Amino acid sequence: MAPATPPPSAPEPPQHTGTSLELLVHGVGGATPQEMLGDPRIVRVTGDEVAAVYRRTEDADGEQRPERYRDEPVAEAYCWSGLTSGNGSRALWLLLLPFMVVNLAHWMRPTATGSSHAVRLYGVLVRLVALSLTVLLTAAACEVALDLLAWQCAGADACAERRSWLGFLAERQGGWWSQPGRRLALAAVVPAALVGLLWYLSNRTWSAYESQRPLDGQDADADDAFGAAAGHGPNAPGPNAPGPNAPGPNAPGPNAPGPNAPGPNAPDLDAPGPNAPDLDAPGLDAPRPDTGGACEAGSVSPALGRPGFWYGRRLVARLRAAHTAAGFLTVAAAVAGAAARYDRGAEGPVPRFIGAAVEGGIVVGALVVVGVVCRRGRSEQTRDTRLDGALISWLPGSALALLALAVLYASWSRPDWQSSGTLPGEATFRLLAVGQGILVIALAVVARGLYRRTPEPRTVLHGLGGPVVAMLACALGGVMTGGVAQRVADWLDGPGTPGMGRGAGIAGPPVLLSWQASVIPLLLILLLLPVLALVVRTARTARRLGPVVEAEYAPEPPEASRTRRIARIRATAALTDSAPWIVGVVSAATLLLGAGAIAGSWYSDRVPGRAADGSGPLLESLADAAQSTGSWLIGFGFILFVAGGRRAYKDASARRTIGILWDVGTFWPRAAHPFAPPCYAERAVPDLASRMSAWTSTTPRGRLVISGHSQGSVLAASAVWQLPDATRPRVALLTYGSPLERLYGRWFPAYFGPGPLLGLHRSVHCWRNLWRATDPIGGPVRIAEDPDPGVDRGPLKDPLAYGRTPRLPLPEPILGHSDYQADPAFADARADLLEELGPRVPRQAEARTQKGTSGRSSG
Repeated sequence: MAPATPPPSAPEPPQHTGTSLELLVHGVGGATPQEMLGDPRIVRVTGDEVAAVYRRTEDADGEQRPERYRDEPVAEAYCWSGLTSGNGSRALWLLLLPFMVVNLAHWMRPTATGSSHAVRLYGVLVRLVALSLTVLLTAAACEVALDLLAWQCAGADACAERRSWLGFLAERQGGWWSQPGRRLALAAVVPAALVGLLWYLSNRTWSAYESQRPLDGQDADADDAFGAAAGHGPNAPGPNAPGPNAPGPNAPGPNAPGPNAPGPNAPDLDAPGPNAPDLDAPGLDAPRPDTGGACEAGSVSPALGRPGFWYGRRLVARLRAAHTAAGFLTVAAAVAGAAARYDRGAEGPVPRFIGAAVEGGIVVGALVVVGVVCRRGRSEQTRDTRLDGALISWLPGSALALLALAVLYASWSRPDWQSSGTLPGEATFRLLAVGQGILVIALAVVARGLYRRTPEPRTVLHGLGGPVVAMLACALGGVMTGGVAQRVADWLDGPGTPGMGRGAGIAGPPVLLSWQASVIPLLLILLLLPVLALVVRTARTARRLGPVVEAEYAPEPPEASRTRRIARIRATAALTDSAPWIVGVVSAATLLLGAGAIAGSWYSDRVPGRAADGSGPLLESLADAAQSTGSWLIGFGFILFVAGGRRAYKDASARRTIGILWDVGTFWPRAAHPFAPPCYAERAVPDLASRMSAWTSTTPRGRLVISGHSQGSVLAASAVWQLPDATRPRVALLTYGSPLERLYGRWFPAYFGPGPLLGLHRSVHCWRNLWRATDPIGGPVRIAEDPDPGVDRGPLKDPLAYGRTPRLPLPEPILGHSDYQADPAFADARADLLEELGPRVPRQAEARTQKGTSGRSSG
């Protein structure tokens, strides 16, 4: 009997013969490349002193020796800490905090599907709130320089005598500068210089961040729609243009068109007209219902994958011109308004029509500014290299010319004009406060409508995160404005109390600012209730977690103090999920108390201490206490804010404490306010995408894992979205301590919500996310797919051992947000990703020297 023929054996899977690369991205607070790679001997692969990619010296030629990297990948470290840290002078950026916060509100809109008009309206409202903050800051500078110094102190003999450096402006001197109009004209230099400084800082960072084109050729036509060339011809390569054969990070596959490439008859995305598409903000081309916002190969990319998302050059230039003009016009209105008011009420040497003409020009300029801010939003579908040259040159220039005319007009001799009381500007602060309240309420209505169309349960405050944060930006602006004005007024008035009339040498700042300061103690008292509720809830949660902790580490004998500490840290870490409600309570209380302050100042037209006169001893004492306490709190808070910011940039531990908030704020492009701190991601994301794209193109059979910790995981995910469709399936993503869903997904649902994260999971080859219950920042990414795709791996044990063990004889620390690489689960997850990308290279005859971990990316 013939032997049976054995069945054919299954073919062995093809073995991977390329090098593996792990691209490490550090998180908040920064890290040196030596720390990330665990080796003092490093070499810079590409980049500059601000942000660069590094390797160990021995790994510099790793691609030529793949057999040495059979068990672990070549490690590269992308160090981007230079983009967000520096010397102590960068603490001055904290003065721009209200601008940064209102810029965040732009990106917090709820997910929108097929709601282009509502999305456009949302963007317009946020930009108008941002414009009001610029006017408020400039008005505060005018209040200090023009009103308190030039008008009140120089016009009061007692105040001028105490400040000898104001003597040449004093009315009693009778000099050329003694006339009120000329004093105002000279003092206008201070707020005008502030506006000029903001323009300079914005222009400098715009040149360094927004104007740096990524490694890509998908640019819009470089012709300037307003007649001024942008400086790049339609076929000219960008400053970072690749070589002739190098693909860009968004380049399509060999035969596939780009996912965002317009068709032959596609409309000009920046052409105005009744049928022009809405350019205001992302979400305009909402994801198709069948993809849920996914970015699978061949599908429409999500917002962060669009070619123009990280290239906001044109919009920031337009907004910078508009806000600069608004600042100059505010100063011009303060100078010319006082002079025109005097001319209308007295028969003087200056014809009245001149003042009317100057004020009319200011009104026209203001309308133009508002029109520019409302007209155009972001253009993301293509990389728009055009500049509105005429607009960005003539609008600030025209406003500056109007300011010069206002100064000349106010300097006209008016011998009988004397300054008394306060400069007519009370109405300005009241109208600004009312306008901001109306804009925030309208923004809340629009945001709520968007959320109801596409509700996502994890979105914070049911879609009201953007309006709440916009309200906080206005409150911060008010605190900074009132703090400066109150402290300067107290300093000038010596022993008196401005506005109280009892021994006061000057009238003091506008009444509204005193009312706003007076409600701060009440706001703090109201905040005690939710804070106490959180403290009680955290204590109860910690007690409830005690048995759970002991059960996890069984059969190790329990120790009460160790159990309490682990449970307390876990309960405290969970407070991050309660932050939205605290922010919502603060915002709502601020809105209501601010409305009360406006009503009180409008009705009484006196500071709270005097408005309560005759109401009884109790109310009078409470009003005086609220006014004095609020005045000192607002001034002390401002000083503490600046001092703390400077310390944060000089002290690494202090910077780490506030680092997550600052890095979240400056992650997003400047879409609402051009004077906000620059967006570091406009450099970091193209850097990472370019590096991944270049390495995969030169290593055809290589395997790449991009490994991001904390904020680095957000940069890593954003960079993966920018990769071409043909490259993404060759990339694995490893995130740990990641705020992708816990912070970004909840606060920025249109960009990191369930749909975009599901699309990211489907577009990369594989993804693992490690998290701990003791981590206050990182958490699961909660991919919404059935069956569970297994992306989340956690919660990891923290600490690794409850007590002393033979393997770990010393007590193990509770790591929380740091040192994820110390957990064996990290190496296991990385090995799983590399295995899924492809089998390892065959073992060579000669043994390879065993190395340690491939790197550390914790910040």
